[in-house]
Amino acid sequence: MAKIMIADDSDAIRLVLKDILSIGEHDVIAEAVDGAEAVDFYQEKHPEILLLDLAMPKKDGLTVVKEVIASDSNAKIILITASDDQKVIQQCLSEGATSYISKPFDFNGVLKAISEILGK
Repeated sequence: MAKIMIADDSDAIRLVLKDILSIGEHDVIAEAVDGAEAVDFYQEKHPEILLLDLAMPKKDGLTVVKEVIASDSNAKIILITASDDQKVIQQCLSEGATSYISKPFDFNGVLKAISEILGK
């Protein structure tokens, strides 16, 4: 079981992710609705994994990745994106994000990405 934080401005996406994580026996320790909250909550809660939407208000995913990695170089960040913009995705990965999941995501894809990070 991992302690996971979800950062997505969509209530529906957060709800679906919480359900998936619950079934996978993971613990959601924080939810952020914008990029500024994501950075603040990450630094406050220190989750094992951050599920991060790329397109959010206040701070976009790339900015969040940079700020989280600056404060915790070992952060495990899984990007969640509906965008096919490989340039932005690759930029996030080069800044320290661990992997990404494309929307619409499926149950197994989310849990598989988490398992890979946890080495299970």
